[in-house]
Amino acid sequence: MSASPVKFHFLQTVNLRNRQALKAFIPSIFKREKVPLTSLTYIFCSDDYLLDINRQYLNHDYYTDIITFDLSEGEGGTVGEIYISIDRVRDNARQFNTSLSEELHRVIFHGALHLCGYKDKTAQEEKLMRTKEAEYLAKWNKKKV
Repeated sequence: MSASPVKFHFLQTVNLRNRQALKAFIPSIFKREKVPLTSLTYIFCSDDYLLDINRQYLNHDYYTDIITFDLSEGEGGTVGEIYISIDRVRDNARQFNTSLSEELHRVIFHGALHLCGYKDKTAQEEKLMRTKEAEYLAKWNKKKV
């Protein structure tokens, strides 16, 4: 069995179960979307950490749950870094009346979908993004039963 191209780094603690299965599942998103994947690193962090990144690299002065960087060069497979604020995900889970686990997985898949070319700036793009998130959440939830 080859090593997964997906890595997780925790700057903030979160209970992320089934990590190995998740590392195997995420590349299947890229495969289904016909986007080659070379490496993908998820960094789980705090609101303040992600706010600093948002200010420094995107000139945005607000909290967000996720920032996705496509670091790919040339014609090779996708190389990406995805930063996720555990604080924001926790707040969003409460706000949307869902579990932390469900919201965390939604955001994890959201970042992967951005790297597959999906956007969420317009209402139409956001609707498609939400549909894709729901599709992969359903597949993940079915897989882990």
